[in-house]
Amino acid sequence: MSPRAGSTGPHTLAFVESPVQLLNVLEWAHAHALRSEQDSAPAPGGAPAGGTAGPPGAGLILVVLSPNDPMTRGQLRRMADLARDEGYEVRWEEARGGTAAPFQTIGGLAPLLRRARRIVMGDPFSRYVQLLLTITRARNLVVVDDGTATMEFVAQLARGERLVRWHRRGGRPGPRDLIFAPVSSSARRRLTPSERRSVEVFSSMPIESVPEGVHLTSNDFSWTRARFGPPRITKGADLVGTSLVETGVVDPDHYLEAVRTLAKAHGATRYFAHRRESTEKLHRLATEIGLEIVRPDLPLELIARRGPIGRTILSFPSTVVHTLPLALVGTEVRVAVCDIDPAWLTDSASPRAEGFLSGVTGTARDVTRLSAVTVTPV
Repeated sequence: MSPRAGSTGPHTLAFVESPVQLLNVLEWAHAHALRSEQDSAPAPGGAPAGGTAGPPGAGLILVVLSPNDPMTRGQLRRMADLARDEGYEVRWEEARGGTAAPFQTIGGLAPLLRRARRIVMGDPFSRYVQLLLTITRARNLVVVDDGTATMEFVAQLARGERLVRWHRRGGRPGPRDLIFAPVSSSARRRLTPSERRSVEVFSSMPIESVPEGVHLTSNDFSWTRARFGPPRITKGADLVGTSLVETGVVDPDHYLEAVRTLAKAHGATRYFAHRRESTEKLHRLATEIGLEIVRPDLPLELIARRGPIGRTILSFPSTVVHTLPLALVGTEVRVAVCDIDPAWLTDSASPRAEGFLSGVTGTARDVTRLSAVTVTPV
């Protein structure tokens, strides 16, 4: 067992299901360790200045609830190696490896859940995480960024609504939703601060309305900047892919033509694929537009910080328009975001999609705004 995990069980247990979530747990642990060291520095006269008995990152065990997608698994394994390099214990769970896997995973984690004093989670919308929350007795809960979904989570928590991902179409809940409703309701109650339980949100997202009692901590990617770079910057532009087509929000032909127009206007030749993008769509981008498809083996914040990276990074509304300017602060890289034209949305897109995507773009700081390009799919 890692020296950061005590013999009586972990002080902190973190659950992640994506590479970005794991990155942000590392950022959270790093930020709190630095803050704790500063808070516990001796005050004038030699008395302690206050702070905790030890940094919240101490005793941290990272639990990877592994998905089945090969690209996500590959990035998670690389991120797990980085976490081990930092001295943390990583527990890899094949949480979706068959019918019996969830029962085996939950049963194996139950003792750790009951002993942990703090639970850190990357996706409060995850049914897996919501189920695990029903077992824990932890009085300190932390939500780290899972991208733009964090903005919606905080807004729903403030309004007392059920936890539903923004891109899911509105309407009546399905049979699985109804079966899982008691667990989801329990998770929402546990994620609501009370006298017995504290809730922290660690985020780089622009969160305007914070629910009463929720402690908001800013993620400035200080671990990433300390660990990697500065990057070598090339003269050209790079495009960042999104999974808006795969989630049913944007029409694939409109997306393809928008990428074509952006690449031509800005001289972009490389396309950094999102881990959820389909092979078929990426093949079309390569053959029909001539882009070099790059499948990153780490989250883009780390890839960009390591370099080489284009002097301009082009993106549609996504998490990276908020995180890349932070990770690349002090460099000459410019991040530009292109609006999503409402005409690109599919008939099955959630009614909230247009407003949510507009909000992602409108609240981005230190980026260049590009108007939605006009496209005519062939």
